[in-house]
Amino acid sequence: MALAHLIFIAGVGQLGVLIASALVPFRLNWRDELRGLATLHRQMYWVYAGYVVLSIVAFAMLSLFNSRELASGSGLARGFCAYVAVFWGVRVALQGIFDVKTHLTAWWLKAGYCVLTLMFAGFTIVYAWAALPFVRAGVQSVRLLF
Repeated sequence: MALAHLIFIAGVGQLGVLIASALVPFRLNWRDELRGLATLHRQMYWVYAGYVVLSIVAFAMLSLFNSRELASGSGLARGFCAYVAVFWGVRVALQGIFDVKTHLTAWWLKAGYCVLTLMFAGFTIVYAWAALPFVRAGVQSVRLLF
């Protein structure tokens, strides 16, 4: 399968992640849980969540409408893909840190959590693969210095 096609599929998948993330405030009862925080902290929490959502929207849209360019290996494409790979790689790592056991009360929540983890890992792999020529170029540049 061509890299551009994988990037396009990742764009679709990221839109799917947004559907799941829309359920988080309700499933985790943010309205009541955050009520005890100072207003500024509560506002910052929502702003940070908004920035994450907007970042994922940007990743998805750029991947859907520019998959060929992102797979082209240009410097900008590799830089963007490296950033997205790091973004999702960190998110995969956080899956192992978050204490979600008390919230995964039904089989479908557990299954969804597993699917999301696989999707985060898949995004990391696809975008890292697209960014790989950047790594190779860096290694070659270092070799030229010595």
